[in-house]
Amino acid sequence: MDELLKELRAKGYKMTPQRRAVITALLECGKFPTAQQLLAKVKQAAPDVSLDTIYRNLSLLIDLGLVNEIHLPGRGNVFELTTNQHHHHLVCVRCGKAECLDYCPVSAQDLEKAAEQGFEIISHSLEFYGYCRSCRLAG
Repeated sequence: MDELLKELRAKGYKMTPQRRAVITALLECGKFPTAQQLLAKVKQAAPDVSLDTIYRNLSLLIDLGLVNEIHLPGRGNVFELTTNQHHHHLVCVRCGKAECLDYCPVSAQDLEKAAEQGFEIISHSLEFYGYCRSCRLAG
């Protein structure tokens, strides 16, 4: 939480009670919570918080690079606090399970191709969609 507070302050934002509640919910909800799950967690401490407030804060945190948003087919979007370790995701299209891929399959040469076209990449995110082991075995 302290690191996130430093990041917010460094980028000119305050740690509002609502923002703190959203970040706390992200920390406590486990891997990849939905906005609805975050709202349920936040409402335990702050019953007046709306889903709109959750989305507004998530949007800001995503824009600041502090939260990743991952699309899960059939389940909507889920969220995770970013880590210092760059990673991507594997997403099962049948059950919606998401896993972290702890290396980057994008090469420096691939990124250089964008630079050759005059495009400056500041970040990237990648999800692979397919079937997890359990869903493949289940047929």
